[in-house]
Amino acid sequence: MRLRSSVTRLAVPLLAIGLIATGCGADDESAPEGSAAALGTTNDINPRDVADLRDGGNLRLAISAFPANWNTLSNDGNDFEIASLERPMMPRSFRTDAAGQLTINTDYFTDIQLTNTSPQQVTYTFNPQAVWSDGTPMTWEDIQSQANALSGNDKAFLIANNSGFDRVEKVERGVDDRQAVITFKQHFAEWRGQFAGNSFLFPKSVTGTPEAFNKSLVDAITLTAGPFLVQSTDRAQGRIVLGRNPKWWGATPKLDTITYSVLDSKAQLPALQNNEIDAIGIGTRDELKTAKSTPGVAIRRAPGNSWSHFTFNGAPGSILADPKLRVAISKAIDRQGIVTAMQNGLVENPKPLNNHVYIQGQAGYQDNSLGFDAAAAAKELDDLGWKLNGDVREKDGRKLEIRDIMYNDDTWVQIAQIIQQNLAQIGVKLNIVTKPGKGYFTEVIQPGDFDVAQWIWVGDPFPLGSLNQIYGYNPADLQGNYGRIGSPEINALIEQAVSELDPAKATELANQIDRKVFEEGHSLPLMQSPGNVAVRDNLANYGAAGLASLDYTKIGFLK
Repeated sequence: MRLRSSVTRLAVPLLAIGLIATGCGADDESAPEGSAAALGTTNDINPRDVADLRDGGNLRLAISAFPANWNTLSNDGNDFEIASLERPMMPRSFRTDAAGQLTINTDYFTDIQLTNTSPQQVTYTFNPQAVWSDGTPMTWEDIQSQANALSGNDKAFLIANNSGFDRVEKVERGVDDRQAVITFKQHFAEWRGQFAGNSFLFPKSVTGTPEAFNKSLVDAITLTAGPFLVQSTDRAQGRIVLGRNPKWWGATPKLDTITYSVLDSKAQLPALQNNEIDAIGIGTRDELKTAKSTPGVAIRRAPGNSWSHFTFNGAPGSILADPKLRVAISKAIDRQGIVTAMQNGLVENPKPLNNHVYIQGQAGYQDNSLGFDAAAAAKELDDLGWKLNGDVREKDGRKLEIRDIMYNDDTWVQIAQIIQQNLAQIGVKLNIVTKPGKGYFTEVIQPGDFDVAQWIWVGDPFPLGSLNQIYGYNPADLQGNYGRIGSPEINALIEQAVSELDPAKATELANQIDRKVFEEGHSLPLMQSPGNVAVRDNLANYGAAGLASLDYTKIGFLK
């Protein structure tokens, strides 16, 4: 599943580090030495044995807003920061290493097996010690309830992604209550990702009814099942504190608490300098230089599974409803120029991201983009009847003027200004409109209150599981396709890809989908995260996680 984020600096690792952007110039001595290795080969978390760590301590992190909904399976809660906050508290079926290799998360499951392929069946066996924070055992009914909620059969469940549960025929009790057997009515290629990567298992009390699913976690999270749980929240102070879970059955955490403070992006670096928080993503070259010169701070670096993009709104009646218009505009955007301006000095050879499904360094990645051609874009606009009238094109008395919506952050504005200059060259006027973090997705993006918009997608090792979430067009089931753009052909290809159990064939189909997404003018991927994170130099087992999942019982401060 893919998570969205409006912020450009994601200091809380998930399976990725957020977009790091900078100003121009490659000769700044503050840039990190060398360049990061390819995605899926490394991470940078200051690995230490737990014997080297002191007992106790408080890890202090920043978030941009209180959760709009603590249910990350819901459309309102499908947010990187919310998932990052919950990662120390919620169950997942697999762990991931820096190479993206999976191992069963034995804190929660003793065994997970593909036990049949005709029909496809997967058997989950719970760790007999695994309990929710009230002491209730995890059982097959939790899996059954979540599968039902995400199936799409009941549109009252406002889901972020069906995660392949639309392909499930039934979930049954296995040898006992601690075993679930999932039987699929259609093959699902990414079955390993249904409770892994960016997806958690929630208790049946949350997923049992639409009302509970949509609303029960709006103000607070109830049952959790990790080494930490919510100890306190203070909306007035903008603070959430996690403490140790007294019913946790696994390894004892080294930290006593993890504190999240709501901070505007501009306040985060000063907070790091003033020893008020312990880690931030680096947003500009000046910030990188400042962080490197701050005593007690180290720069951790590893490429991550996140990227910025530019999404069009193609809803009926919108100014960009015509796919030919969207494609023409996309051809006029110099993505190489954007990446060079924003990442020069942070990446050895900055390149735009040219694929919607796979990212650079990931098996399956290839360039399926349409390319940058401003002259062709101008001609296509002429052919569509959008004629220059002064500096701005018009058609039927309507100016070709569009609003670019983004979170109020300097990095997003800098990207938008470059796009604004690009589009002005072909007679398209781009108006830059910034929004606060609070309500950015729930009140602006989800309702479609934009012509074009910018945010970050944060992925996981299961890219095929997100194809329908973002690129499938199902008007009655929005999920993550906020631009309301798609086609029956793309839907059919998605169906083929997610049904294909042969990885090579699935990859080939995924790249066909990607090309069609470019040709539909759905969105433009811009750049992948280079992954700079400033952290306390005495903080161990935390930093730039790359593809690896973090073990929150091993994070702590050196003795």
